[in-house]
Amino acid sequence: MSERITTGGDGPARAPVDWDAQAAVFDDEPDHGLRDPHVRAAWAERLRDWLPRRPSDILDLGCGTGSLSLLAAEQGHRVTGVDLSAAMVGRAEAKLAGRDAVFLVGDAADPPVGGRRFDAVLVRHVLWTLPDPARALRHWQGLLRPEGRLVLVEGVWGTVTPIGIPQERLTMLLRPLASHLHLEHLSGDARLWGGKVDDERYAVVASN
Repeated sequence: MSERITTGGDGPARAPVDWDAQAAVFDDEPDHGLRDPHVRAAWAERLRDWLPRRPSDILDLGCGTGSLSLLAAEQGHRVTGVDLSAAMVGRAEAKLAGRDAVFLVGDAADPPVGGRRFDAVLVRHVLWTLPDPARALRHWQGLLRPEGRLVLVEGVWGTVTPIGIPQERLTMLLRPLASHLHLEHLSGDARLWGGKVDDERYAVVASN
């Protein structure tokens, strides 16, 4: 995840994060770098369920250092990653050197992919940072091929001043765009996060 955090989704305005400066330490978080084999295996297992079974074209938006892109490529998919941070993109390119993957510097809300279409758009912890989530979802849905899917991993973090996008709001925004929504609660799977978490974390797979 690497986007401008200016609105906190439904919450109060927040200062932008310098993701170029964060790139060097981004993978230190267990669910970012996926260095722990148990965390890595947990995310790989989820991606196998969320992404198409056959080798497909995957667009990873707000790809960060490319950890999920790498898992998708290892599962046989062709990956295009987009991130606002050139430093993040550089690390993703190094991580996936030799793989069927390309990385672009750009805005996740309006990725610089021209007229290309994809079998799945994968977005983790990005939508809540965007000033107009509904508009972004409509645009992403337009980047899908027929029978394509949106794979969205989101949550709400903190209790005093929570930030994020609640699952009820996200599913409401998705209903006009997709005929099928599959919701998975992720907070209870400590393997994904490298330890127990108490906040709201979930994934929605939206398809027609």
